[in-house]
Amino acid sequence: MTDSGSLGLVQIQTAQLFTADEPLRLVGGATLGPVEVAYETYGTLSAAKDNAVFICHALTGDAHAAGFHEGAKRPGWWDNLIGPGKPLDTDRFFVISANLLGGCQGTTGPASINEATGRAHGLDFPLLDMADFVTVHRALLAHLGIERLLAALGGSLGGMQVLQWALSHPEQVSNAAIVAASSRLTAQNIAFSAVARRAIMDDPDFNDGRYAELGVVPRLGLRTARMMAHITYLSEGAFSEKFGRNPHPERDKPGFGIDFAVESYLDYQGRVFLERFDALSYLYLSRVMDYFDPFSRPGATERIARQPVNFLVMSFDTDWRFSTDHSRRIVKHLANAAQPVTFRDIPSSWGHDSFLLAGQRYHDTLRAWFDRALRDGLR
Repeated sequence: MTDSGSLGLVQIQTAQLFTADEPLRLVGGATLGPVEVAYETYGTLSAAKDNAVFICHALTGDAHAAGFHEGAKRPGWWDNLIGPGKPLDTDRFFVISANLLGGCQGTTGPASINEATGRAHGLDFPLLDMADFVTVHRALLAHLGIERLLAALGGSLGGMQVLQWALSHPEQVSNAAIVAASSRLTAQNIAFSAVARRAIMDDPDFNDGRYAELGVVPRLGLRTARMMAHITYLSEGAFSEKFGRNPHPERDKPGFGIDFAVESYLDYQGRVFLERFDALSYLYLSRVMDYFDPFSRPGATERIARQPVNFLVMSFDTDWRFSTDHSRRIVKHLANAAQPVTFRDIPSSWGHDSFLLAGQRYHDTLRAWFDRALRDGLR
């Protein structure tokens, strides 16, 4: 059943943007071709092509941001934000959501077949840079015949991509919303990802990344990585409110199984993750986040100094994975570059996951920001 603001059934689309003869050239020097990209669109592109908004997803997200697929049990991951009458109103905006390069939901990644060998790329897939995501999604815009975005919006890793896009190609982005993101991971953040990757790569079924050829999946490692990540996505208060120290209803007596409700929750999150995400994509996309540090590069803000972008930077006060300090650092660099930037730290009890939820102050802020962007038009 869909709500009154739902988009209903939506269709996933695929575009081939690069070929073996005209490959994608990556920041690291390698080339990839062909490159296919999975994406969805919602709403109608205006005749002037001035109402396009690009959605950039988080680490384990995908192109399916809103509406329902045939047979799907759940709507898209940002369905509470995108749709008729919602903050990103598809009666007024044309919204594009695309899967990341290196992903596993229809866009070329390490599990894709390498046409030169007839085998999956595996760990032979080249390492990626945040700018490579932007290059691919800019190619998708060209494929759609859109020269300039009214806005780009992303949370977590998606917010990092939005920042990279605005810094590298401000002429293409009038407005940029960066939510619960970072411009440089701390040692603690890198450590969390390192443990997750190690769990995957030490799984006996990983087989140097060739597990698919053997018909297996590094299930234990990937499940453990997801369980640990979920601990960092919620605040301590959220865990206490949701679970407390409540026992699992099927617990018989104390032991080393699932004794507490919180253990059951983490186990469930780990198991369902196996159904939709590939271990190699987890390795590659998380590594991109580790190396992301755009403001350390010489001349990082020169382009936006010549072509200002209207920025919105948002954080949540209980997010300890990408704390408010991460957002303040972004704001500081943008303000030093004389950029028009609005900063909001939103109260929420749900930690990092708050950017996926329908908090009123959060959505009211985005609604007002999008309304102003549409009123001001392309600049």
